[in-house]
Amino acid sequence: MKFGIDRLLVDPALRRPLEGKRVALVAHPASVTENLAHSLDALIAAGVNVTSAFGPQHGLKGDKQDNMVETADELDPVYNIPVFSLYGEVRRPSGQMMSTADVFLFDLQDLGCRIYTFVTTLLYLLEAAHGTGKEVWVLDRPNPAGRPVEGTLLLPGQESFVGAGPMPMRHGLTLGEMGRWFIDHFQLDVPYRVVQMEGWQPEGPGFGWPQERIWINPSPNAASVNMARAYAGTVMLEGATLSEGRGTTRPLEVLFGAPDVDAPAVLAEMRRLAPDWLAGCAMRDCWFTPTFHKHAGELCNALMIHAEGKFYDHHAFRPWRLQALAFKAIRRLYPDYPIWRDFPYEYEFERLAIDVINGGSALREWVDDEAAQPGDLGALAARDEALWREAIRPLLLYT
Repeated sequence: MKFGIDRLLVDPALRRPLEGKRVALVAHPASVTENLAHSLDALIAAGVNVTSAFGPQHGLKGDKQDNMVETADELDPVYNIPVFSLYGEVRRPSGQMMSTADVFLFDLQDLGCRIYTFVTTLLYLLEAAHGTGKEVWVLDRPNPAGRPVEGTLLLPGQESFVGAGPMPMRHGLTLGEMGRWFIDHFQLDVPYRVVQMEGWQPEGPGFGWPQERIWINPSPNAASVNMARAYAGTVMLEGATLSEGRGTTRPLEVLFGAPDVDAPAVLAEMRRLAPDWLAGCAMRDCWFTPTFHKHAGELCNALMIHAEGKFYDHHAFRPWRLQALAFKAIRRLYPDYPIWRDFPYEYEFERLAIDVINGGSALREWVDDEAAQPGDLGALAARDEALWREAIRPLLLYT
C-alpha cells in the first residue's frame, strides 16, 4: 500500500498542480515516506518548491515532551527556509505565516482521537486558509485505531485545543476525511484536496495500521500501535492525579499507576461493575517507578493494557469505557481519593482538565455519583456514537 506522501512522490500528475507554486509542509518525525525519508527532504528532492515548514505540538523534530511545552520558530539549517511553530507563541497560523506559501501540504500521522492536537491544528489551518484562496492538501495516512467510534460528543461551548468540534473521543476518521468534515461542518471556503492512500484497508490485517509499515512515534509518548489503540481511554489520565506512565518506557498504555492504589483490587471491582467493558484486550497488574512527571521516584502499582496479539478484538475493545470504568472502580474503593487533577491544561485555566479532555463534565460527574451505574454512561455514549456514525458516513474515503 502507499500513503499519500508516497503517491504524491511517484505520480507526476499528482504533483503537476504544484508547479509554479510556493509550497509549505506541516510535518513531524513520523512524516516519512515508505523508505523512511522525511517528507521535507523527499519533496524538495522531487523538485517541489517548498518555501516554509510548520511543526505542530511537540515540534517538527518531535522533541518536546508534554502539555504546554512550547517550540520556537527557527530557520532550517539545510534548506534555509522558515520553520514555524504551531505550538509556541501561536497555535493558529498567523497571516504572516500564511503569506509564505500558496499550497499547504498537511502530512501528520494521527492517532484517531479528538484530543490528539494534530486534529485541531488541521482545523486551525483550514480556518486560516478560509476565503484566501490558499490551498490545503492532506497527504493522507492511516488511522491506527481504525473505524470504531467511541465516547460522548463534545458539547457546544467546550471547544479547546483538544476539542476542535462536536466529535467523540475516538472519531474513526483519517485526517483527510476529518478535513472534509471540518469544511462541511464549519462551512469553510477552502480549495481542499486529499491525496488518498492506495490500498488502505481499515478492516484488513492490522485493523487500521498496515502490518507492512513500521511505527514511528508521531509524538514522544506515542511509542506503539498498542498505545494508539488505548489512547482514547488512557489520555484521560492527563486530567487525573494517577500516572499515565510518563517517565517510563510504556507511557499511555496503562489504565493508571499510583503508589497508593491496589491495582488487582481495582481490576476485580471493574469486573464486578461492568465485565463487558473489559472485552477486547488483556490486562495485568505491574509496577513502575517514573523517572519524571507524576509520582516521580515512587513505586507505583498499575494496570497494563494489551490491545495486541491474540488478546486484541478490534470491535470489542472500547478504551474510553475501559478507562471510565477504572476511574469508577477507584472511586468505589477509595471514596475520598483525589482523582481529578486541577492545573492549567492546554491553555484552559478555568475548567478542570478532565472536563476539557472530555468536552464536558458528564464523565466526571458519572464517576463521582455513587448511584450512577455503567449503563447510565453507556447509554449516553451510545446515543452520541450513533449520531456521529451517521454524520460521517458520506465523508468516508476508504471501505
